[in-house]
Order: sequence, then C-alpha cells, then structure tokens
Amino acid sequence: MDRANQEIAKFCEFGSQHARLPSVRSGRCFITTLLCSAELHSQESVDSTKTWMIRSPPMFHITYERLAGMGTPLLALVVWSLFFTSPAEARDPIPIVVTIPVLQDLTEQVGGPFVQVKSLLNGYENEHTYSPKPSDLVAVRKARLLFEVGLGLEVWVTSLVKNAGSAGLRVITTSQGVELLHDGGDVHDAMHPSAHETESGGNPHIWLDPVNVGIMLRHITQALIDVDPVHAPDFRANHDAYLQRLERLRQELMNRTQRLPDRRFIAHHPAWPYLAKRFNLEIVDTIHTQSGTEPSALHLQHLIAKIKKQHIRVIASEIQLNQRLPELLSRDTKARVVVLTTMPGGMPGTESYLDMLRYNVLQLVSALEAN
Repeated sequence: MDRANQEIAKFCEFGSQHARLPSVRSGRCFITTLLCSAELHSQESVDSTKTWMIRSPPMFHITYERLAGMGTPLLALVVWSLFFTSPAEARDPIPIVVTIPVLQDLTEQVGGPFVQVKSLLNGYENEHTYSPKPSDLVAVRKARLLFEVGLGLEVWVTSLVKNAGSAGLRVITTSQGVELLHDGGDVHDAMHPSAHETESGGNPHIWLDPVNVGIMLRHITQALIDVDPVHAPDFRANHDAYLQRLERLRQELMNRTQRLPDRRFIAHHPAWPYLAKRFNLEIVDTIHTQSGTEPSALHLQHLIAKIKKQHIRVIASEIQLNQRLPELLSRDTKARVVVLTTMPGGMPGTESYLDMLRYNVLQLVSALEAN
C-alpha cells in the first residue's frame, strides 16, 4: 500500500475507534464510501501545487489518488467535520436565569449540557428582601428564559425584567397549578390570608414539598422543549429520571417521620407549611410572622409561655435568618434550635435540591427524636 492509502487507512482506524464508524468494507474505507458523492475540482494539466476546491455534492466519483492529493492535515479536517460534529452538538447552551438556587438545580437536572443557568440568589440571601445587582441585569438581558417561583416571592423580578428590556426573554412562573397553603399548613382560603401570604393567595415556599417540585419540573421541561425542540427526547428522559429519584427520596423520608412520637416544633419564619404537611409534622407557632418585621415583645412572651406549657422541645431556624431570637427562646425554654435551609447550598452538603430536602427532614427528625 502506498503512502496515501496508508494515511487513509489510519483515519479509518481512528474513526472506528473514537467515533464508532462502520468498519472497512471490500477493501475500501467507509470514509471513501461516504465521500464518493463529493468531487475534487481538478484538471490533469494543472500543477499539483495550485489550489483546488470541493464542489457541492453529488457530482463526481472520488478516488484514492484524489483523496491522497488533499493532504493529510486537510483530510483530517474533513473527517473530523463529518464524523465528530453535528448541528445539534454545535449549538450553544440555552442561556437561562433563575431567581433561586432550587430552580437552577431543577433546570440543570432537566437541561443537562444543553443549558447554561445562572441563579440570582446563591443560597444565603433572603429571597423576600433581595436587591438585584448590575450583573443580574446583564444576565437577564442575555437570557432566553427566566424561571421564577412567583406568588410574590420575588417581588423584585418585575422591575428587573423591565429594566433589562429584552424582547426575546420568556418568563416562566413555575408555581402554576400548585395547591397553595396557609402559613399554618392548611389548604388556602383566599378570603383569609395571613400576614406572610401574598396577593396571589398563599405561602410561596412551595418547593419544600417534593410533590410540588414535580409540578415545577414539568413547567421547566416544557419551556426547554419549546425553546430547543431538537433535544426534547433528552429533556423528557431527564425529567422522568429525576422524578423517579425524587419519589424514592420522598418515600424514604416518609418512613423516617412516621416513627416520630412527637412531631411538634416552633418555626423561625413561615417557610415550612408545605414540608410539615407532606411529612406529617406540626408547626405549633412561628417567631417571625412576617418577613422584614421584628416580632413584638408580647409575641415573644406568648411563645415562651406556649413552649413551656406544651413542652415544645424543638425550634426550627434557617441559615438565611438572624439566629438571635431562636437562641433567646432556647435559653429561656431549653428548647433545642436546629438550623435548616430553604435553599440548596445554604448548608454544607445541601448543594442539590435532593440533598437539601434530605438534610432538612433528617435534621428535624433527629432533633425531635432526641427530645
């Protein structure tokens, strides 16, 4: 075999090993078979040092001799472009902005390598009082999708989107279709909202119930399919796989909470009705009944009396809030403070939603069992 044919054989062997190309058939490399619809524009009388081009297929048959004339570097480029790239793979990931880390995790779980997600909050901020930064404005301006919870949780989103002025941006509210609760954990009655509830009629911390996360995930998946239908099968497969993992964890945690002799606790802030209802826990009272306001001295005295009288032994606080008041109540009542997180990444080992859910429930269970 001459040098040209040796070079072609090397590329065939490389392709079959690294790109799963079909094997050589009838002494001819599969590359040759695929390229035989293309033709080198060449004249026998033209000197080999002059330029040449590949015309649009199909026109002429291509031979080993003409392939050899292409030269090793250029032949490598042709092979690479044919076998190692595709229009779908060459696309840039979809730029997406989300308001809170749980939405980032859910979006990345469904979107995989086909999305590039930025969360405006990182897990330590208070979602109610967050103030957008200039970099947030830039990110929203570049994004094609913005995922929010809604329900008045992110009151700052409307002005942020308006100031970004991106005509192509789609804002997806992931709470659509979720059954809303009062802060106390009962199904919401729109005629009697509590102080923490919003104009939309319910407690906004819906993601702390894994069943609600399934609804949110459906909105995210459909939005990704609408923007990038080429990868719809990937999005649907990722969606289904994640739901199975979520259900397994829910069942695992339900088994842990069912054995509790005492399910009662005091909440620092009204973030926990959805989690409490799902896992059969009981919120006896709340320290902060409304975000951004301090409880009165009378309310604190009322809490201390209730904790002592009813022998409440656990106070559930949050890493996103100041720990001064839970610690004060703990000193006066001997109740144990357990620090939870409403956001993935808020505590070590809670980088994903599943990690966060497991952490919160098991921390509560351990504190309740210890008392």
